Amino acid sequence: MKRLLTSVALAALLAACASSPTSPFAYTAPTQQPEGSSGFTTKPGWAATQFAVAAANPLATDAGYQVLKAGGSAIDAAIAVQMVLTLVEPQSSGIGGGAFLLHSNGSKVEAFDGRETAPAAADEKLFLGVDGKPMPFYEGVVGGRSVGTPGTVRMLEMAHRQYGKLPWAQLFAPAIELADNGFKVSTRLATLLKDEKYLKNDATAATYFYKADGTPVDAGTTLRNPALAEVLRQIASKGSNALLTGPVAQAIVSKVQGHAGNPGKLALSDLANYQAKKREPVCSDYSVSTRTYRLCGMPPPSSGAIAIGQILGILNHTPAATLGLVSGMGGVPGTESPTPSADWLHLYTEASRLAFADRGQYLGDPDFVQPPGGSWMSLLAPGYLSERARLIQATGPSMKTAQPGVPGLVKTAYAPMPEQIEHGTSHISIVDSFGNAIAMTTTIEDQFGSRLMSDGGTGKAGGFLLNNELTDFSFAPVDAEGKPAANRVQAGKRPRSSMAPTLVFDKNTNQLVMSGGSPGGALIIHFTAKTIYGVLNWGLMPQQAIDLPNFASLNGPTLLEENRFAPATVEALRARGAEVRELPMTSGLQAITRGQAHGMPLWLGGADPRREGVVMGD
Repeated sequence: MKRLLTSVALAALLAACASSPTSPFAYTAPTQQPEGSSGFTTKPGWAATQFAVAAANPLATDAGYQVLKAGGSAIDAAIAVQMVLTLVEPQSSGIGGGAFLLHSNGSKVEAFDGRETAPAAADEKLFLGVDGKPMPFYEGVVGGRSVGTPGTVRMLEMAHRQYGKLPWAQLFAPAIELADNGFKVSTRLATLLKDEKYLKNDATAATYFYKADGTPVDAGTTLRNPALAEVLRQIASKGSNALLTGPVAQAIVSKVQGHAGNPGKLALSDLANYQAKKREPVCSDYSVSTRTYRLCGMPPPSSGAIAIGQILGILNHTPAATLGLVSGMGGVPGTESPTPSADWLHLYTEASRLAFADRGQYLGDPDFVQPPGGSWMSLLAPGYLSERARLIQATGPSMKTAQPGVPGLVKTAYAPMPEQIEHGTSHISIVDSFGNAIAMTTTIEDQFGSRLMSDGGTGKAGGFLLNNELTDFSFAPVDAEGKPAANRVQAGKRPRSSMAPTLVFDKNTNQLVMSGGSPGGALIIHFTAKTIYGVLNWGLMPQQAIDLPNFASLNGPTLLEENRFAPATVEALRARGAEVRELPMTSGLQAITRGQAHGMPLWLGGADPRREGVVMGD
């Protein structure tokens, strides 16, 4: 059976369902390495019967596929995928960053927290200028000041100890081989390099990503990364300690503290003492007609699961369920495809304003921030969501900006956090043949992170980028009245995130229905909610749901993906008093859903046409 099952007839697919014997894992690099696009490229959707992997770059997907084919678990495949993404999609995620991972073994869901932490020497004044005011965003981002303790590798190591089937060291073989022998620079990476302002100021990054004349490497160029290959060999041999202690850690700290214009506070002790955490996932019920689903996501410091649960829960107390898709602009540009109606978008964006008001007021690292009413579930209580929904006027006008509610009947002493820029990130969804599933969202935060590249002390060309995750904290620690922001900088604290890896289950059977998520900063919440709603409420295939135009509100203007909505839709929203802005909304959604044909199960996969990801499976 072809790995990409796009053109395989369903009958042939079902006939090939018999499991083949597993073989020892030996990675084989593709002879023709695919080059992803950086525009909007139509994708057909995929189907598989035993296992599937969806990731943001074809080489990363292929690495995960080969691990699953060799009898690896979903966690095994996720490790292989992440290491290849470090190499081929360095602008978005990698071993220098952090991640959230949800895992289901068929009977329970577990949440693995690999979020970065603030250095022990950091305090709430980290992003205040000499005048005592919050510094401009990119003054905080570029350099060592923004670098948090990376947690992705230690978190994956924790998950592998529990759910890995193949040896840890073998899972690094794909990335090491591609780093040694070279990979072709994708169109997306080349395009982003052309628009990048800060990266070439780092000598290590300039030598790796740019040619002698100062222009970035071209798409299709074969790029090798011997420094990363050497660091990955050390991690493969010694585990996460090879990254967080010893020469590699010293190289990271020297890079951060030694930045000429914007040094950071990260210390060797921060790296050595980093702990990945297991947390209780946030799971909430969501009813569609007569069927009830269980939506499971990451708890704080992620805001994703709570915000999505609030948006969808509030919508269920409005007429939204009676509104289907309408014909018009949408789907693939230049075609007449279904799109959400103005009436539905009004309800959705109003619900979003309410959810984001609560997000800004209440959410932060649970080791530092107390949940309202003593439980994060107070924000998802049906009575509270019903109360919030009553603030929405179905026929308008828009509330424009919502105020936070009072869940749990306890007023907070925290100040609301002003909205800040969030970028970066990649998403991985995997189901294996053993009944396991993962949804993992991984990031270095902004595009190319802190713009610092470490060679890990190898002295070789290349390396890996360091995160700028600390800029996810509130730059302003207090409001005008002196109330502290829940998401202010504190030593050892994890910054609030919008990452929203999601697993959806049928509540009655406990059967997995969907794994999904996306990059996109604060818009992650909306990209993921759109896909969930499209699959569960509108009955779409995952690819169809992903293809839908994007939309959002962060408790301000209504945001619409440019050139994707009919003018009449835009004007109808404005007539309700909403400020509407049309702009690029480059999601990177990956999703796998459960389907069925002729009584036999199928895994249906979708990858975002706005990026270069694919789905592979058998």
